[in-house]
Amino acid sequence: MNKLLLSLSALLVASVTAFSVHAEEVKGDAKAGQKKNAMCIGCHGIVGYQASFPEIHKVPMISGQGAAYITSALNAYKQGDRKHPTMRGVAQALTDQDMADLAAFYSTNGVVAGAAPLAKAADGSAKAMELITKGACASCHGDSFSKPLDPSYPKIAGQHSDYLYVALKSYKTVNNPQVGRGNAIMGGVAKQFSNAELKELANYLGGLPSDLKVVPESRFR
Repeated sequence: MNKLLLSLSALLVASVTAFSVHAEEVKGDAKAGQKKNAMCIGCHGIVGYQASFPEIHKVPMISGQGAAYITSALNAYKQGDRKHPTMRGVAQALTDQDMADLAAFYSTNGVVAGAAPLAKAADGSAKAMELITKGACASCHGDSFSKPLDPSYPKIAGQHSDYLYVALKSYKTVNNPQVGRGNAIMGGVAKQFSNAELKELANYLGGLPSDLKVVPESRFR
């Protein structure tokens, strides 16, 4: 029995490793992604567009976001680690190649070649900085909050404050089939704070200079 369990464990590890290698080999094509974004532009391609679920908030800016993070987020919606009915429906219709292509497109959409990276973020209020320190936010998202230490982490500087607030709260939500995000690191961070403190954090981060933007399609300009 022990030999069988060891064999099954080895097979599982090999399968996971093979999947990871395969995922890393998927290269995105920005031009292909631009042709596949019909399901994206109706929300993310309109300046000021607001969603009403789970509460009213601006949809996140994704042009200029990191490609690895976009892919990671789409996979999380597809697998149900992020619970959002609309986004899960969109993500489930995408292949790995589709995700890579869309990520390649949005990570470069509206980006100015040769632009200098953002400098260290200016301090906010004493309360905001206390919360930023408590959450160790810069340890993952960088001191500009726009140069994450791992490419699968998001740029958050200048993101819509109301979206950041809703996203942060979702990491605290458990046992809800429609709302919530399963991420151990962010769950541990968010659960340290009250909702009022999360709003303070979101307002500070949302007011910072940003690489993120909304780039409208010509039909919406």
